Amino acid sequence: MNGNELSKRLRAAANYVREGDRLADIGSDHAYLPCALAEEGIISFAVAGEVVQGPFERSQKEVRQRGLEHFIQVRKGNGLEVISAEDKINTITICGMGGSLICSILEEGRQQKKLLTTERLILQPNVGEHLVRKWLDQNGFEIRQEEILKEHGKFYEIIVAEKNAEKKVQNYSESDYQFGPVLRKECSSFFIEKWQKELDKNQTILEKLRLSAHDTTAKRKVLENNIKIIKEMIDICHS
Repeated sequence: MNGNELSKRLRAAANYVREGDRLADIGSDHAYLPCALAEEGIISFAVAGEVVQGPFERSQKEVRQRGLEHFIQVRKGNGLEVISAEDKINTITICGMGGSLICSILEEGRQQKKLLTTERLILQPNVGEHLVRKWLDQNGFEIRQEEILKEHGKFYEIIVAEKNAEKKVQNYSESDYQFGPVLRKECSSFFIEKWQKELDKNQTILEKLRLSAHDTTAKRKVLENNIKIIKEMIDICHS
């Protein structure tokens, strides 16, 4: 990817960063996202965090070549340990990781009290979106916006959550966790396409299990239930 031009999924995430935000971009992928936001005059400060030496050095080089050292600090460390209270970070982006890893990063950060000044989380899990939504719900963040897009044949979901200052109970359902409380109401064409593909995949696996010589009863029950739930969601979108 050209460093001066964000991918569709990163551009979608960038669109939810507010003017004047102090950003922490975790797993920064060459620091493309904070560099673009700094050049566009959106953010006032950013930390680009990397845990591996190679990506850390590439991010440093990107920031240096674009002359953004005064706006962006590239730091090496695990997850949110790269930020401190003095940074006054109010927005965190974590893009391009599995949902389980994103949850681990957020949970460790919560335990380390790294989320005290954070107002907004912009998350783009590659898989395991339901895990991310459940963590947000259980840890005082309200899902305000969601977006689904398609790039290079793969679907990506953006989840934007803000600190729930009123600490009110959201009462998200299992369906909200799986499909997204915003996405399931919008029922976009990409949303329907994604879940139709997931439905087809589940049905294919189920047929193979039915032909198996082994006892697959438990696995088939799980698949049959998931197929039922997905079908109901697709039917609601088409109604």
